[in-house]
Amino acid sequence: MADAAVNLTGPPGQPDIAYTPDWEKYQARIERRRASEDLAQALPDGFPKRLSSTLAWDGATVAEHYSYAYHLTEADLREIDGAVAHFKSLGKPLGELSQQTFPLQDLHATLRGVSKDVHDGHGFKVVRGVPIHKYSREENIIIYAGLAAHVASVRGRQDHQFNGKPADVVLAHIKDLSRDFDAQSIGSPAYTAEKQVFHTDSGDIIALFALSAAEEGGESYLSSSWTVYNELAATRPDLIRTLAEPWDVDEFGKTGPPGFTRRPLLYHQPATGSEPERLLIQYARRAFVGYWGLPRSANIPAITEAQAEALDALHYTAEKHAVALEFQPGDIQFANNLSIFHARGSFRDSAQKQRHLVRLWLRDDELAWKIPEALKSRWDRVYEGVTADKQVFPLEPSIRSASAGKATQPTVQQQPTAVAASA
Repeated sequence: MADAAVNLTGPPGQPDIAYTPDWEKYQARIERRRASEDLAQALPDGFPKRLSSTLAWDGATVAEHYSYAYHLTEADLREIDGAVAHFKSLGKPLGELSQQTFPLQDLHATLRGVSKDVHDGHGFKVVRGVPIHKYSREENIIIYAGLAAHVASVRGRQDHQFNGKPADVVLAHIKDLSRDFDAQSIGSPAYTAEKQVFHTDSGDIIALFALSAAEEGGESYLSSSWTVYNELAATRPDLIRTLAEPWDVDEFGKTGPPGFTRRPLLYHQPATGSEPERLLIQYARRAFVGYWGLPRSANIPAITEAQAEALDALHYTAEKHAVALEFQPGDIQFANNLSIFHARGSFRDSAQKQRHLVRLWLRDDELAWKIPEALKSRWDRVYEGVTADKQVFPLEPSIRSASAGKATQPTVQQQPTAVAASA
């Protein structure tokens, strides 16, 4: 098993902060900064004191007024069976999965409603009841990508190589691989059984499909970033200012020199004649503090004490207002990556039950939000140039190159297989 006790040094001057938040250190930093700094009392110009929207919800009460789960009916399942048979009869690669090649005449309207909920409702929806044990791994992926195509038709690139060769990998596996890989080769909690703190991914919509559940734990947590904003705007406007200022984001090799981008984490978009007022927060904690085999790069400026406090404030405020969803095999969770933070509880696998999710990054051209200019290069890395003939769907877990640590060789690993869009 991988050794989690990996030394993370980071750049000179890095504050005392790690990937796993420490409540006592967070409280001490708050008191220290209040005593030694003149903290701003006003929000940035133009930023709202409060956002009023269905996207701003609290986990303790959201289920009282929003039914976030749709249970597939017997009629739905028969239609899905027919769509699987139709797609397989075409003899096309998985990159060709679309609303046309995976037809759902009746279920289509329901899935378009899911997209509406994700973009303009509460920001998330769970589709439940795919009978995964009835199908092969490839058929389950066909169903997953086929259903997702009706929610958001554009699939994003999650890795640019597969088996060491250039590829547009559009499917990622979320599974504990720490028994197979050395800790120095793992740079993301997605491949461990540890707690995963609140964060966002890349892209517009995060879709997660549960193939199997853990023996214990592994809850999925969602939290409204709009609710987090409202609380911090009311209590700590200085942290809103910090989040809206440029940060040095470690790209872990995803870009060329200097290896990091400089951008805010928080973006406010005022209402226009065609678009409502929106707020976007885009961040992953590990880009600022590192994780296991990927410490924050030593040549990137250290984060500040204010930024360290802001990272903890995002996590603990999101945790306070989160809703816990117990992923059951056959569940597909769709979440608006621009208005929802997600996290995961630690878990324990057994020989019989091992937590295994697969992930798609999606975009719905019909309902998509406008992306801030500072995020466009990141979005281009996900969506630009991904065509049906280039897509690869790995059928077995492996570590994405963007999440691989210093050592890339597993101690034990099966060669991953894939269904590619072209030979």
